[in-house]
Amino acid sequence: MEFVEFIKTPKVDNVVLHRPFHPPVEGTLCLTGHHLILSSRKTNSEELWLLHSNIDAIEKKFVGAVGYLTIKCKNFMVIKLDIPGMEECLNIASSIELLSNLESVTLTYPFFYCPKFEILEDGWHAFLAENEFARLNSEDWRLTFVNKNFQVCPSYPPVLVVPKSVDDETVIAAAGFRHGGRFPVLSYVHASQETVILRSSQPLTGANNKRCREDEKLVNAILGMGKRGYIIDTRSQNAAMTAKSKGGGFETEAHYPQWRRVHKPLERYGVLQDSLCKLVEATYDNSCSMDKWMSRLESSGWLSHVKEVLTTACLVAQCVDRESSSVLVHGTDGLDSTLQVTSLAQVILDPDCRTVRGFEALLEREWIQAGHPFASRCAKSAFSPGKHKFTGPVFLCFLDCVWQIYQQFPCSFEFNEQFLVMLFENAYASQFGTFLCNNESERHHLKLKEKTYSLWTFINRPQILQTYMNPLHQHNTAVIWPSVAPQSLTLWCKVYQRWEVGKSSEREGSWNEILRIQQHDKELKERTGQLRKQLADLQKEALEKGLICE
Repeated sequence: MEFVEFIKTPKVDNVVLHRPFHPPVEGTLCLTGHHLILSSRKTNSEELWLLHSNIDAIEKKFVGAVGYLTIKCKNFMVIKLDIPGMEECLNIASSIELLSNLESVTLTYPFFYCPKFEILEDGWHAFLAENEFARLNSEDWRLTFVNKNFQVCPSYPPVLVVPKSVDDETVIAAAGFRHGGRFPVLSYVHASQETVILRSSQPLTGANNKRCREDEKLVNAILGMGKRGYIIDTRSQNAAMTAKSKGGGFETEAHYPQWRRVHKPLERYGVLQDSLCKLVEATYDNSCSMDKWMSRLESSGWLSHVKEVLTTACLVAQCVDRESSSVLVHGTDGLDSTLQVTSLAQVILDPDCRTVRGFEALLEREWIQAGHPFASRCAKSAFSPGKHKFTGPVFLCFLDCVWQIYQQFPCSFEFNEQFLVMLFENAYASQFGTFLCNNESERHHLKLKEKTYSLWTFINRPQILQTYMNPLHQHNTAVIWPSVAPQSLTLWCKVYQRWEVGKSSEREGSWNEILRIQQHDKELKERTGQLRKQLADLQKEALEKGLICE
């Protein structure tokens, strides 16, 4: 299908653009297959270059012969267009609605994007499972390729890490006993305590308490003699019992005697979606009094969800680091809250995950390759009307949790806040293929790595990377324990309110001053090194000429 079929009116003159913190701009509006572009008539420059895939909702209003479009984006930006002519306005709105809801992923912009920058590193090969496993340097684990054709588990990658003492036949049998085939796999090794974090989906015990000896062998192989572990179930006990009556279930102590089950209920993606919608709706209600704003913020429940996810991640980290116990995390599917908890626990425990490349590797391993359904969860954002069955801001909630930790430990992260904001925006709309599709199987069948470019290819270029570096960073090898007290958690304004509140000139000025001081300090250190070298050379010369004694 050609894009021209979607575009009824490709160009309209005398369109006025209204956007936050900018004066109105009159210009020419153009629609392409992937972008909405407005060029200023006065400056002859492009004032707006918006991906159709970033558009969440569009509202129309007419006054006389002028149409008014309000475009609400997935990154929470709202812009308004004054379009002369009712027919032109209707055509533009209809075209945008069609182009922002393309059914085929192969018609989206990443499949057409051609970078103009020099490619220094192929991001698709930056974090291969084999290379990441080699860094593990452990004799207790091995790579398994049982899922190389995605037949054992369609949502898992082809290469996974399992206990060395367990053979592939056992792994395959265990997969048949887990929801969606998501058998327990290694997530993280805590070297100092010789403990691990595993993740999986729920076991299919059912109402009759079925068992699978292979699954028991796989799970119990993690623990040595006399060791105990914890199974952190991200469902309530009632939800787990309900799942059991429908064919799902949980591990019974009789068959997993070395493991203690703990329920830490976390809300599913649908509840998170409703919560985000309430939060954003409150943010854009400028008529709110202070009391009403605080009440609506609380009633949205968003910060409560952030608190619960952080609390559960801290519990996992505590088990692994302070109680020397391994942990298996799962909920129902193992696609959402499970990944939030295992990845956040690693941010708390592992200083490498607080570096740029370490965090990118974490996202690849624990989110992208682990099968988080980005295409479904990020199909819509907070403005889209109606209910969407599989939509939910699970990844945004995770990034919010990371930001909360960053706020409490601003010197322990190599990257800055803008890095997290950039990841949020690219998860919902991007020219890169990194967050496309729901799992590695879909990416493989679409040949994504051959037909699109990775976000890491762009980000890891030195001139781009420096914009995301934290000037306050000091390497901290310690475990960092975030506070989850209500007064310690705050609203992430740079995501939810930046289009309403805008930049703080005082804060921006402070960061600029920090950068200036850091650069000056760097120059002084370089000059000190040069002077020391000159002094050493002069001393050597003076000794050779007998001008001074040793």
